Amino acid sequence: MTPSNDKTLRLLFPQWQGGNNPPYHFGAQLLAWLAPDSQGPVAEVPVAMPSEEPLPMESGIRGRSALLQQLHSARAIIDEHAPDRMVILGGDCLVDLVPFAYLNERYAGDLAVLWVDAHPDILTPANFPNAHAMVLGNLLGEGDADFAAAVKYPLKPANVMYAGLMETMPVETAFIERFGLQHASAAQLAQSSEPVLKWFRSTGAKHLAIHLDLDVLDPNGFRSLLFANPEAPLGTFDGVAQGRMSIAHVVRLLADIAGIADVVGIGIAEHLPWDALALKNMLARLPLLGTV
Repeated sequence: MTPSNDKTLRLLFPQWQGGNNPPYHFGAQLLAWLAPDSQGPVAEVPVAMPSEEPLPMESGIRGRSALLQQLHSARAIIDEHAPDRMVILGGDCLVDLVPFAYLNERYAGDLAVLWVDAHPDILTPANFPNAHAMVLGNLLGEGDADFAAAVKYPLKPANVMYAGLMETMPVETAFIERFGLQHASAAQLAQSSEPVLKWFRSTGAKHLAIHLDLDVLDPNGFRSLLFANPEAPLGTFDGVAQGRMSIAHVVRLLADIAGIADVVGIGIAEHLPWDALALKNMLARLPLLGTV
């Protein structure tokens, strides 16, 4: 339960460059509209509107300069508010880098992180050019030096657990094994949250931050995901792990862990509302509404 005198900052962070996917910008804004009203301060990280100009490749990372600029803007906003707790509404997964780094500082390393995601987010520029797939690696002190430098105190590997993680690539599997990161699949959590509760108790931590990548959800039941893009050519996502959790399972899991942990942060990312975006674009072209 959140003490009444704690400050909770809600941070809207419509970053799209980390996933090289412009609809993340609109997805974050719609997510903020859908969320319950905030009882505390609300701030927005300035992010350039998407354009048709391709993002430049810089030192192995697509859109690196823009991402670093937004990273520093986010940190300045957070430091100005000095919150006790944070809600982050994104945007691609990289939006949680600075907030979670801040929270680990705020609680002097006494922070556990539950990474609810179908993917491990531990790649490096040597493996992949989109920085949203690198964020947890950065939080653990790995990866591109400038992004890792945003993390004053890297997370303790024992204080990190994946929930809903699907099949991993060999390079990801090697990283997970090297750091000893715990994980539970959607199948393992379908009936009980106990694997996650057992892990949290074992950390000895009091505080918890939750990263919720919506692609942990099964695209057969929730369609506002990358894998449900109606314009993607057939076979685009063949071989790419897709989430298998239901909304009900995620809600139950997070309610159960909140029952034993002091939840000080939650970030929600990777919202891609294809139908809403298509309707928005259509309305802008209709008579008396937009330009035709």
